[in-house]
Amino acid sequence: MLLDPVQFRRHLTGFDRSAWRFETQPTYTMPNEQESLAGFLAGRPKPEGHNSGWHTTVRALVADGKSIGRVMTVREPLTDYQRYQLAWGIPGNVAAGEDIRILDLTDLDLDLPPQDFWLFDESVVVDLNFRQDGTLVNIERRQDPDLARYLEWRDVALAHAVPVGEWRPRL
Repeated sequence: MLLDPVQFRRHLTGFDRSAWRFETQPTYTMPNEQESLAGFLAGRPKPEGHNSGWHTTVRALVADGKSIGRVMTVREPLTDYQRYQLAWGIPGNVAAGEDIRILDLTDLDLDLPPQDFWLFDESVVVDLNFRQDGTLVNIERRQDPDLARYLEWRDVALAHAVPVGEWRPRL
C-alpha cells in the first residue's frame, strides 16, 4: 500500500517501541536539503538550527521511552551527500538520541538488500523507493512482508556496523 507523507509521518511518530531504518542510497535528492547541501559544498558554516525539526521529533520519541536508529551504508570514496550528512546532519541526530551506525561496505560483500526500508516495532515494514539519482519515487507499506528476512537484514547490518562516532573513513 502506497503511503502519502501524512500517512508515513503517522508511522514515523506513532510506533510503540522501536523504529529502525536501513539506508542504502549514496545520495538522497531531497528538495528541502538542496540549499543546505549547496552551502556545505561551498564551505559555508552550518546554519543555526540545522535539522532542528527532526531533532525535536527524536527527542520526543526517546523521552517517551521509544528507540529510533538506523544503519547508513557507505562505500569509499564517500559521496558529497554522505560527507554533508556526516558533517552537518548526523551529529545533531545522535545528540538528539538517534542511534546511528555506519556499515562500510567498501570491502564487504553481505547479503543485504539495495532497498531502503523502515522497520517499526519489528512488525511493520515500509519500503522507501528511490530512483538512481536519489529522488524518492514512493513510500510503500509492505503487506504481509517476510518479517524474518527483514529482521535478518537488520541483524546482519547491525552486526557489521559501528556507531557513527567510532567509524573512521580511510584517508
